[in-house]
Amino acid sequence: MSMQHKTALVTGGNSGIGYATAKELKARGAAVIITGRRKEAVEKAAAELGVIPFVADQSCLGDTDRLAEEVKDRFGKLDILFINAGITGSLPVEQATEKHFDDIMNINFKGAYFTLSKLIPLLADGASVVFLSSNTASMSGPGSSVYSASKAALNSVMKIAALELAPRKIRVNAVSPGPTKTEVLNKGAFDGATLKLISETLVNRIPLAKWGAAEDVAQMVVFLCGEPANFITGADFLVDGGMSL
Repeated sequence: MSMQHKTALVTGGNSGIGYATAKELKARGAAVIITGRRKEAVEKAAAELGVIPFVADQSCLGDTDRLAEEVKDRFGKLDILFINAGITGSLPVEQATEKHFDDIMNINFKGAYFTLSKLIPLLADGASVVFLSSNTASMSGPGSSVYSASKAALNSVMKIAALELAPRKIRVNAVSPGPTKTEVLNKGAFDGATLKLISETLVNRIPLAKWGAAEDVAQMVVFLCGEPANFITGADFLVDGGMSL
């Protein structure tokens, strides 16, 4: 499935699922821009992938305005938009703080919402938009109230945007991974034994009895951005090994 002459933007593309998706899009011939909050990290990833870096914090709407100007000046339009940047966090409702709420919502929901809003004028007719959601949007887990709410809100926006943009044949979908092995796992405040316990506990809840890989999610995103998916819009695709069952 060639993507020659297509322009793609991947937010949060310097690691994990964003990195894997940018790599796949580039391999299929697309011109790719990736964003990230850390200049060194996004430039290093871009050099490895052979794509264009742009330093932007999705929670900062001024950064999104600058990003839109960059895309307009360099390419004039976008064919593929993967709104991937996001963070996780876990606290019981009773212990949740305003900072915990705002940190997650500002990136995962407000930032993602306005990334789409501000880039719609640059989307070519027939373009594809994909949100990175999560299987937790439709599952209930202690401590996940804010994170799950941010992803459930995204899924609602995705469906409404799919309706609003359908007259221009722009398709809007979401991909909802389950536990996925990415670098984020190694950046948390967990020692090796704790990580092993978490991994084993999660695997026991997944019918396919394994974690997903970033590449598994990337393949679904790229499929939704291509011609074979031209009759798919307003849909949420679970990539979680059956965990949500």
